[in-house]
Order: sequence, then C-alpha cells, then structure tokens
Amino acid sequence: MGDDRLERYRRGSGPLPTTHKVWPLYGAGFENLGVGGQPIEAPLPAFGPDEILVRHDAVGLCFSDLKVIKAGQSHPRIYEDMRTKPVILGHEIALTVVGVGENRRHAFHVGDRFVVQADVIYKGRGLAVGYALPGGLQQYNVMGKEILDGDEGCYLLPLSPERGYAEAALSEPWACVEAAYAIRYRRAPKEGGATLILGAPSAGRYRLTELFAAGYPRVLALSGVPADLAAALRDEAAVHGTRVIESEASGSEEPGRVAAAAGVSAFDDVILLGPHRAAMVAAAMGLVAMGGALIVASVEPLPEPVPVDVGRLHYDRILLGGTASPDPSAAYAAFDIELRPGSVMWAIGAAGPMGQMHVQRALQMGPQGPRRVIASDLLADRLAIVERKFGALARRSGVDLVCLAEPQFSPEAFRERILELTDGRGADCIVVLAPVAEVVARAYGYLAPRGVLNVFAGLNRGTLATLDLNAVRDERQLRIVGSSGSAIADLRRVLEKAEQGLLSPGQALTAVCGLEAAREGLEGMAAQLFPGKVVVYPQAVNLPLTRLEEMPAAMPEVAARLAEGPVWTNEAEEALLRAYVAL
Repeated sequence: MGDDRLERYRRGSGPLPTTHKVWPLYGAGFENLGVGGQPIEAPLPAFGPDEILVRHDAVGLCFSDLKVIKAGQSHPRIYEDMRTKPVILGHEIALTVVGVGENRRHAFHVGDRFVVQADVIYKGRGLAVGYALPGGLQQYNVMGKEILDGDEGCYLLPLSPERGYAEAALSEPWACVEAAYAIRYRRAPKEGGATLILGAPSAGRYRLTELFAAGYPRVLALSGVPADLAAALRDEAAVHGTRVIESEASGSEEPGRVAAAAGVSAFDDVILLGPHRAAMVAAAMGLVAMGGALIVASVEPLPEPVPVDVGRLHYDRILLGGTASPDPSAAYAAFDIELRPGSVMWAIGAAGPMGQMHVQRALQMGPQGPRRVIASDLLADRLAIVERKFGALARRSGVDLVCLAEPQFSPEAFRERILELTDGRGADCIVVLAPVAEVVARAYGYLAPRGVLNVFAGLNRGTLATLDLNAVRDERQLRIVGSSGSAIADLRRVLEKAEQGLLSPGQALTAVCGLEAAREGLEGMAAQLFPGKVVVYPQAVNLPLTRLEEMPAAMPEVAARLAEGPVWTNEAEEALLRAYVAL
C-alpha cells in the first residue's frame, strides 16, 4: 500500500461508508454487550449543522468500562434506560473529523485530529463520554453541543500530525495519573461556602481568630463551641453577612441535625475542635461536600482509631487534614502532593496498567523526582514485565527501581524489606492501586513524616479503612488524598509533556485488537490477563487480539518496528495500519 493511501486515511478525505460497526451495552453483564457476542451493523449517523462527524482511530480499554458492564443500569453515571438507549463504552479516544456541519466550519475541518477529554460538564451536569454520551467502541460518532460547547469550552483537544493514534488515546488515562499529583487543596475554609465547627469539652483552648482571615462563609454552623468563642465568631460573622446556626448539643447524631437546621446537605469545611470520639469524626466526614475539607484540630490525642470512608477520599477529593496547634487554620497549611526530589515512592499494585503509568511517570521525572521507586504486586510474573519494561528507563534516569512480589515474602520479611528500602522512615509517597480497604490501612502505616498516601484505586463510596488520625494531626503531619478522573488542564499537560519528549504515553500499551475483538479484550482485562493497556483500532478490519510479545510470530512486519521491551511505537502502528485498515 503506497504512502499516498495512508496519507489520505490520515487526512480523513476518503469516501465514507453507509454503515458502521457498534458495540452497544444493553444492561449488566457481558451477555448484554452487542448482539450474539458480536458488534451490530448500524447506519452511519447523520450530523446536523451544529455537529461534527468523527472517525474513531484508537480507543483504550479501561477498568472503568468493566465497572459499567458489571453494574449496568445501577452505575451512577448512567442516567437513561439502557434497554432503549444502550451505552457505548470507551472514553480513551483518538479521533479524526470526517464531516463538519455548516455552523461549525469556522472551527473544525475534515482531517483535524483530536483526543477526547471524557469528563464532560454541560449546563452543570456531568455527561461523561462512554457513559451518558456515546463512547469510542464504534467506528464513527456524531459530536454536538455537549462536547463542543461544554461548560469548560470544547472537550476535544487538538493533536499534532506526528502523534500516533494509540499514544493519543492513552493520553486520557495518563491525564488521570497526572491529575493525581496536581490537586491543589484550599489554604483556608471556602469563602462564601458552608462551614461547620464541632466543639468538644476542651474547645475553650482554641484560637479561631485566623481561621477566616481569607474570607467568611455564607453559612457558619456551630455545635458545642464554647460561649466565648461562639460569641466572637457570631459578632465577626455579622459584619460579613454570614448566617450563623448554633447548637449546644453533642453526640454523633448532632452534625446531621445542625446541617438540617442550616438548610444544607453538606458542608465545604468541617472542623473538629478537640479529641472527638471515632463515631463523631466518622459522622462529620459524612457531611463533607465534594471537594471539601475535614479538619481534625486537636491539641490532645484522639482516643481511638477512626473508620475513614476512603472511597469518598478517592471520588470526592476530600482534604483530610489536621493539626495539634490550638489554631485550626494551621491544618490548611500548604502541602505538595507532587513527588519530591530525592524521595521514595511506592506503588502498590504496580503491575496493572495504571500502576505501570505511575511507575513510568516517577522514573521519567529524572533528578526532579524520587531517588527510589518501589513497585509491588501480588503477581510475580506480571511484576517481572514491569521490571523488564522499565529497567532501562530507570538506569537512564538514575533512579533505583525495586520490584517486590509480595507473596515471595513472609509478612515480617516484607515489612523488614520495605523499612530497609525506606531507611526506616517509611515512604514519602505511597500510591494505592489495589481497591482493598485493608491495603489502604496497611499502607498508611508505612508513610514517612509529612508523607502522602494517594488513594488512586476506585474504592466505592462507603468503603471504610480504620486509621489512627493522630498521625494526621501531630508532628508527623501525614496526608491522605485521592483522585478520580481528570480535567482539561491535566490532559493538556500530558499532551505538552509528550510533545516535549518528557512522557511516552504509548509505553503503557501491551496488546492491540480491532473492533470485532473488543469484547475479547474486555474479558481478558476482567481476567487480569494483560499487564498493561489494550488499545482497539476500530478501523482495523479483522485485527485479532494480539499481545506485543506475540507479534514476532503473528505480525512480523509490525514486530520489527517495536522498541526494546517490547514497547509500542508509532512506526509499529503505521505498519499495523497498512496491514489491517482499508486505506
């Protein structure tokens, strides 16, 4: 096939088909994916004057897709009846514009290439691609106002011509990894928000004069706050037009009653003064709004460990901070969740696709990143692939990469090895990629002073891990953070890093397939068969699911263009397109 035919494909200038293939999901379970285990043939969708028609070039499969298959209609991001409006999965998408409505011709042209920012917000409502909006497991798609005129602007980010389709599609999950280190928490209670302060018998020892130096909330609820502190806050709040709700009662049911009296469903900031019992801390966390803060301000030690909803930390990006100072504003002091130069980073569950990305990102930071990266997993064979894939990168970067297959150690020997690798201090940053509460609780105990525990695994809201929060409030100043999804800024940063050669998104790829084999790829992911990402090429006809290790025998022309590892390259992708796409 000549270069001109491949170039025409890239320009999106060829004739369009009258039909295309689609994988609809009609409900929970793989039996509801497609019809008879196969994609359906559907008419090519028509597009209106305010829409564009796009061709899907590459789609990364994600464990989030499996969650939708498992949950079906009960998934929180599915709003309509799947039986009549089936979900089309796939949110990691690289695409080419192949048709432009007349009202969009000033902004879009046939041949324009984009990557999709999947977390779409339109008129204040979350309409994620691959959930509420049709995703990438189809050959073509129409995109309209939700994506092109979203609340944050256009959710399509342009790609340069030299970017590969697979590496572009994998920029979306990379953006989620990037976002995990880019969260910037507030440095004070939210101005104009809602704040709840819960006092304790010893709360008279506290100073609140600096707490609202940056601005007052619109609602301030006080429960069990001593009279002199409450009076001072009430007088100051009146100057700022803040509505104050007061209660003298106590008990773990009281936060809910105060919220009802304040007319709010949740508080942007919940501040606990004094050594409250575990039940009160847990009840208070239940009232923290998304993106809010739970502040444990206690001069005295807490009397017992606390069951912490780590699922909410992950999905709702709650700051769990604390201080032993009598000034609770100290708990909002700046802290950086980015990896620090010379630190020790530990990825738990490192052999999976996202774990590999965290490891790769840390290694590619070079002198600006950690001096040692510990990668642990339960599966020794998959962990060996991590060592083989990233060993050379670690040596070039001057970073000590240590891979630990946990079942090869006794619990005592594993602990001793971790302490040895962290000089007895613990790790400065621990990223938990295993969705198990016990793993989160154990990792918390391995943090170094001022260390950060990043709950990256998708634990469901309501998942509790029992933690000693004294380590959050005392001189250790531990921090627990979590993140889910990404923003346009995160995706843009990944694309910029790729352009600058600071990041190689395609290195996470472990297998490829055509659209017909997408279900097989998803089932293989569910069975944990792939130590990396699977990328679907929707336009590649009859491309079987193929691991990179299998390519020398199955696709020698493609295999000859892989990098050492084996690692996917744009040259290998070009050979694949020539062999399987109808150019």
